[in-house]
Amino acid sequence: MLNTSAFGNELKKLGFDFYSGVPCSFLKSLINYAINECNYVAAANEGDAVAICSGAYLGGHKSVVLMQNSGLANAVSPLTSLTFPFQLPVLGFVSLRGEPGLIDEPQHELMGQITPQLLDLMQIKWQYLSSDFNDAKAQLEIANEWIEKQQPFFFVVKKDTFEKENMKLEEHSNHKNKIKIEKTSSDELPSRMETLNVINRCKDEKTVQLATTGKTGRELYEVEDALNNLYMVGSMGCVSSLGLGLALTRKELNVVVMDGDGSLLMRMGSLATNGAYQPENMLHILLDNQTHDSTGGQSTVSHNVNFVDIAAACGYEKSIYIHSIEELENEIQEWKKTKGLSFFYIKIAKGSKQNLGRPNVTPREVKARLQRFINEKG
Repeated sequence: MLNTSAFGNELKKLGFDFYSGVPCSFLKSLINYAINECNYVAAANEGDAVAICSGAYLGGHKSVVLMQNSGLANAVSPLTSLTFPFQLPVLGFVSLRGEPGLIDEPQHELMGQITPQLLDLMQIKWQYLSSDFNDAKAQLEIANEWIEKQQPFFFVVKKDTFEKENMKLEEHSNHKNKIKIEKTSSDELPSRMETLNVINRCKDEKTVQLATTGKTGRELYEVEDALNNLYMVGSMGCVSSLGLGLALTRKELNVVVMDGDGSLLMRMGSLATNGAYQPENMLHILLDNQTHDSTGGQSTVSHNVNFVDIAAACGYEKSIYIHSIEELENEIQEWKKTKGLSFFYIKIAKGSKQNLGRPNVTPREVKARLQRFINEKG
């Protein structure tokens, strides 16, 4: 078995100091080490953990994602449509529950058979992690070489690989909503383009703008293609988790997340994670038109959801219903002065700009220039 602390220290020597994940009994000792010695974010699900680690990588930190192999299926979307196109490498440790030949719970049987093939299909380099320390240390060097090449690398971890590592007392701060403003008047229902114009003109030299997948990113590109913009092209629902990882690692930046109702509904657990870790430099703006506009205008169920209440209950310091673009601009300018994790909700009109184009910069180019921008501002 591996001495967990010594193994973790080898990871730290290679620069891996940021972790996110979802617990698994096979990985509990490595998780305990991460909680004790590094920055660890407990994600609501494995896909969010991948996005959080990707945001940390944007911020200049090598990151480690930890998950049970059942959760590898949850992480397929960001691993194929976020880390792959943007070249945002994460080092992964995935447990091998349901290993063929060993007795395990029935829900792990199939995933135990297909975990290696699933990694192969996603073109992720991987190895079974050795339980011999010297061999494992050599494996870490190989993994780090792939990360340096901007490619992900995963270790598949069998039962009883890590020695017991006790978790030190975990401290939790209870973050409560301080300001909640609900609907008080009629909605102006501006277009998405009008709304994005307002958000964009409020940015300053310390602002990074992350736009969710679909027409939000495409319209922001048409408003202004700027070095500090990132246009997500997939990984629906992961934009605020990406923002969380970036905001936690680069506290000097203003991280503005532009989300959509369909996107947020897909991974609402991210609100709880954001509220728990409370980055004061993150502003989360939800543009709600109650439709999946990028796929033909099918209705979402957002008409039945009070997002302002939910964000407040999840611990966002401010959760504000915005009625007009004038009010939106005023609240953004106020936020820049006062900060605090904030959630702004605005209803927008259905539909989008006619003959809307697509970015002619590749995701990898967007990532590279954004990292240059971030490093220059650091």
